[in-house]
Amino acid sequence: MIRIEPPPSPSPRRAFLAGTGALALGGLLASPVPRAQQPPAGTYAPTRGQAGKDVIWIPSPDALVTRMLRLAQVTPEDYVIDLGSGDGKIVIAAAREGARGLGIEYNTDLVELSRLHAQQAQVAARARFEKADIFESDFSRATVVTMYLLPHLNLRLRPRIMALRPGTRVVSHEFRMGLWRPDETSRVGAASVHLWLVPANAGGDWDLSFPHAGGRSTVRMSLRQAFQDLSGTVAFKDFETGLREARVAGEQVRFGFIDEAGHLRRFEGRVAGNRIAGTVHDLTAGTRAPFSALRTGDMPPIEGAGPAPENEAERLSSE
Repeated sequence: MIRIEPPPSPSPRRAFLAGTGALALGGLLASPVPRAQQPPAGTYAPTRGQAGKDVIWIPSPDALVTRMLRLAQVTPEDYVIDLGSGDGKIVIAAAREGARGLGIEYNTDLVELSRLHAQQAQVAARARFEKADIFESDFSRATVVTMYLLPHLNLRLRPRIMALRPGTRVVSHEFRMGLWRPDETSRVGAASVHLWLVPANAGGDWDLSFPHAGGRSTVRMSLRQAFQDLSGTVAFKDFETGLREARVAGEQVRFGFIDEAGHLRRFEGRVAGNRIAGTVHDLTAGTRAPFSALRTGDMPPIEGAGPAPENEAERLSSE
């Protein structure tokens, strides 16, 4: 394939502000294509900064692409969908690690170039590319979503991303998704890579049951969820207490509190629909045991899962 080595340039944020629209992921494979597999003379070659429907095209460095895949912990079991796939670099790199993938790209020339690169890398059976609008495409099959888009486009996509299967990994080059804080951020040179885990819905009222004093205690727990963050209370007979370290990571949930006996308990479990099951650690007594919880009312929507408020987009655009 054609190897493009752009000259040193300003940081991605300053580069974006110098143009219009968003960036599309593109560029090179994680490992350079051997010279013998270079495309024939006259093959279409994208130009750094070229305009598209919603994007300008700027290639991502090899080290950054590798970190994106590592941060998402891509395995051969994954289905990777790249939103704005450019010349196919992300999808092809994932396919070379055994995963399957789909690149969604609006530019027909880039789609054809991506298919050529996939053939040269001998991964065409696992790396597909289609000409489509990312805002009209179905990417619900993805276990990993990658993107390199401007903040206002990330916000526009956020409701659909939040609706993906809990545990889906989302990795963005440089730009975040408003008030939805990343679960992890890496720095590669001057650039940032952000990871989110699509959270399960743990909000609402629950009957929480766990071993206690030789028997079993069932208490009412009320949870409020904003993105992956939880807050709430547990009601005992004579008092109510708040939760500590409450958070959802994909399907996994954790929280803690001090019970009526003064024991600090930490709960770690898995959300499956209206049930939670897992292990409670009694950190005071040094024991652990199974616990369960059953949601007793409606499943409220996660705060932030709907369209971004207008003032959120305005605040981001002024940064």
